[in-house]
Amino acid sequence: MSSDTGQVHKLVIIGSGPAGWTAAIYAARASLDPVCFVGVPKQTPSIVLPGGQLMLTTDVENYPGFPEGVTGPEMMKKFQEQAERFGTRVVQDDVVGVNFKARPFELRTASNGTVRAHAVIIATGAVANWLGLHNEMRLAMSGGGVSACAVCDGALPMFRNKPLAVVGGGDTAMEEATYLTKFASTVYVIHRRDALRASKVMQQRFMSKPNARVVWNKVVVDVLGTDSIEGVMLEDTVTRERSTLPVSGLFVAIGHTPATQFLGGSGVRLTDKGYIHLEHRHSATNIDGVFAAGDVADAEYRQAVTAAGMGCQAALDAERWLGRNGLV
Repeated sequence: MSSDTGQVHKLVIIGSGPAGWTAAIYAARASLDPVCFVGVPKQTPSIVLPGGQLMLTTDVENYPGFPEGVTGPEMMKKFQEQAERFGTRVVQDDVVGVNFKARPFELRTASNGTVRAHAVIIATGAVANWLGLHNEMRLAMSGGGVSACAVCDGALPMFRNKPLAVVGGGDTAMEEATYLTKFASTVYVIHRRDALRASKVMQQRFMSKPNARVVWNKVVVDVLGTDSIEGVMLEDTVTRERSTLPVSGLFVAIGHTPATQFLGGSGVRLTDKGYIHLEHRHSATNIDGVFAAGDVADAEYRQAVTAAGMGCQAALDAERWLGRNGLV
């Protein structure tokens, strides 16, 4: 797809996770001829793949309609095939800048020049923050027991009645660790300091569980195991002594970074954590004709099913907006 300054698309969707593909399915069936920019693989240092965080998830058991479970990549492949069946144009390129002051909107891409659109849905997601260890990423990509989402993966059979570790010290880490206590034999929270950052109520909720443990003043310096995790190598932040903690799962809970960097100077309102701010329950941003869906605008739930629901909302909102403005 080459740059065509004379062509104006009705709708461009940026992103290719559950939110982006669901928006594309609804938009294509509504004859909006959507163009979906899916991005390109990169590691910066987190792994970013077209299809979003589900591309790093081997087994998805909590998405409705898959009673036997499905792998994340297989699910995203089916989403894409469904969107393409109804006529979505898929472009493997990154949108690196936007001009939302222009009408139609102008989207600057890495390889296809400037693309113009009457309406835009931003569904670029949020990337999990990782420790940056080679074996961590290798086992995360291969389904070897390293994850960034306990709610997504913690109930899988591979983790049940096994010792598990959570890295982090904030509310998210406490929430993830507390969730894991339902399934694990022991849940270790590994924290680099001698006090947690999480709220007192979240700490107490975790500490009250009989299988909860906190490993103080430690950082993970290596993830052990060939095909699946067998333990983590820890380093004491005070003494620098190293030790091994045998675990069968590692959950990294040190936050997410929303993929909104390309929106710099666009005028799109962001939260203090960089997520797109949505004023109301619908998907409209503060810029007329620009909508958002999925994890890029959701720091709370970050689930495939909620992202898909938001993608549906965004497509419906975009369709109505285009209709009200006589653009369809």
